[in-house]
Amino acid sequence: MSNAPLMPVATAIWLVENTSLTFRQIANFCNMHEVEIQSIADGEVGKGIVGYNPIISGQLTREEIELSSKDKNRPLNISQNEVRISGEQKKDKKYVPLSKRQDKPDSALWLIKNHSKLKDSQIAKLVGITSASVKAIRNKSYWNFNNLNSKDPVAMGLFSQKDLLEALEKADRRIKREQKKKSN
Repeated sequence: MSNAPLMPVATAIWLVENTSLTFRQIANFCNMHEVEIQSIADGEVGKGIVGYNPIISGQLTREEIELSSKDKNRPLNISQNEVRISGEQKKDKKYVPLSKRQDKPDSALWLIKNHSKLKDSQIAKLVGITSASVKAIRNKSYWNFNNLNSKDPVAMGLFSQKDLLEALEKADRRIKREQKKKSN
């Protein structure tokens, strides 16, 4: 069977202890060998492992176990959850450890130096600081400006290369719009 249950050994222990299924049925369901299931039943394998109930986790139903218990040749079929995972990932605020928070102004300086076409608001959003801080860094009036060291935020893990490219594309589109307005 291609779909194995979560924690197959613990699931096998629970099935051995709580059902009248054959060793072959349990072995096939848990992607294990019959000898391993026999060893679990004899108490040689799995000492100290707490059985994992596949019914509570939604991997099996009582009906499925009953049907297979009545027919020793019928395999157990894992329940397919109808959970849909959307392709879009929700953008959550990513937690930035304290050790990296001090690097945010350094990253803003790097973006100002290397990607001057980005607006202050874009840099603030990417790095996770205020627009006022970005403006102060750009104007060299930031309170700790003399101690800033330009650092690549992608290399430091503050955001992904994809995020940077999207911001740069957005800036390019904005610049083209502004140039069109000036020419008209």
